[in-house]
Amino acid sequence: MEPSAAPLPDQFIRDALQNRHNRAILERLPALGLPDAWLVAGCLFQTVWNVRSGQPPESQIKDYDLFYFDPSDLSEAAEARVSEQVSDCFSGLGIMVEAKNQARVHTWYQEYFGFPYPALGSSMDGIDRFLVRCTCVGLKAGESGLELYAPNGLQALYQGTLSPNPLCPHPSLFDKKAKAYQERWDWLQIRP
Repeated sequence: MEPSAAPLPDQFIRDALQNRHNRAILERLPALGLPDAWLVAGCLFQTVWNVRSGQPPESQIKDYDLFYFDPSDLSEAAEARVSEQVSDCFSGLGIMVEAKNQARVHTWYQEYFGFPYPALGSSMDGIDRFLVRCTCVGLKAGESGLELYAPNGLQALYQGTLSPNPLCPHPSLFDKKAKAYQERWDWLQIRP
C-alpha cells in the first residue's frame, strides 16, 4: 500500500460507515442512554484497513466494542446488566457487541493482563491507551452528527504503521497484537 496524504476525519467516518454494523450500532447507541458511550477499536480501524485492501468492510472483524464511563457502580454485576441491555439492543445484527465500563478497568486489568492500569476519568482516556498507537480511535453520536476521537491523528492508521503506545507500554502484548494484525493485513508495517 502506498502512503496516502493525511486523511480528513470525514474520510475516516465515511470509511468506517461502509461497515453496515458500525452504522447500525451508531444509530442505536444513543437509545441505550449509556454515559460517555463510544464505538471503539477494531470494528473501526479494521473496517478502514479492509476498505483500503479491497476486502468487504465487515471482513475478519471478530467483535464490536463499546466504551462507556459510569463511576457510580464499579461492580462486575453492573457491567453485566449493561451487557445484557447491549445484547438485547443489537441482537438482530448477528454480531458480538461488547460493552466495557472504562471507570472499572483498573479493577481487573492487572489480574487479567499482568500489568497495572491507572484509574481513568473518561471513555476517551480508555481510547488513549490502546496498545497500538494508530488504533486509538472512537466514534459517537454527537448533537450535530458523528463525533470522531483520534488523539494520535489518522495518518499512521491509513499508512498501516503499527507502533507501540507509550501510554500502554507493554512490549509483549503489543508484539502479539501487531503480528496478529499483520497476518490479516500483510501490508501493515510494525515499527517498534
